[in-house]
Amino acid sequence: MKYFSNRNRYKKPMAIALVSVIAFSIGGCNEDDKQSLPARNWTLTWSDDFDGSAGSLPDDTKWGYDLGNNGGWGNAELETYTNNPENVSLDGTGNLVITAIQNGNSFTSARIKTRSKFEQTYGRFEARLKTPYGPGIWPAFWMLGATNNQPAWPACGEIDIMELRGQTPYVVNGTIHGPGYSAGNAISGSYALQNSRFDLDYHVFAVEWTADKIDFFVDDYLYKRISKNDVPGDWVYDHAFFLILNIAVGGNYVGFPTAQTPFPQKMIVDYVKVYQ
Repeated sequence: MKYFSNRNRYKKPMAIALVSVIAFSIGGCNEDDKQSLPARNWTLTWSDDFDGSAGSLPDDTKWGYDLGNNGGWGNAELETYTNNPENVSLDGTGNLVITAIQNGNSFTSARIKTRSKFEQTYGRFEARLKTPYGPGIWPAFWMLGATNNQPAWPACGEIDIMELRGQTPYVVNGTIHGPGYSAGNAISGSYALQNSRFDLDYHVFAVEWTADKIDFFVDDYLYKRISKNDVPGDWVYDHAFFLILNIAVGGNYVGFPTAQTPFPQKMIVDYVKVYQ
């Protein structure tokens, strides 16, 4: 199966998926609590500041699209992905806006990717964005191994830089999936804001990925480190990955929208930057 139809990472019952996340340590910090980390000498290799006229699509030299419903994308998702400006466009002030829309009993959204346009092995991958919220809303900033579907997921590897369950808009998760540790058995960590929510302001979500570890950050606070020795299966993070941004609606990870889920829902992205 192709990578975009095999992101069935949470096909276990909802209760199991919730328990697996709750079991991980939840981090949180104030500005004064940030760790003293070694200096990095990063060089910018790729970026998008989303400059352009309001209503225009993102730069097609940098981004492509996944389209359609594709049987729920392996996660029982409800949305149909489009490349329509109502679902994905620039706002004219330097932001990309991905919008999930309800039309009766159907939903549309967008999922953009850098596959075949930009892929990199190792480095710092970051985005500054404001999340959507609400039961059944599932925003994500993540990466997949650029292996032309051979091997297929999860052997290609997946790095979820940021995922959020809309019903808990103050907690984000950072996760990796690989052979022997995918779906409900993925390796993950969570980060919780204190007295705030991720939809109320912009935050910077990042990973720093080397040959033997992946560090997860929120606003430059290191809340989770996954080392090669922590992985029960093969370490499949030694080849190029590409970037993805999307909002899913419904699915096994978040459950389904309720009458209390407001639409439309927007993920507003200030920038995406990659360093080496």
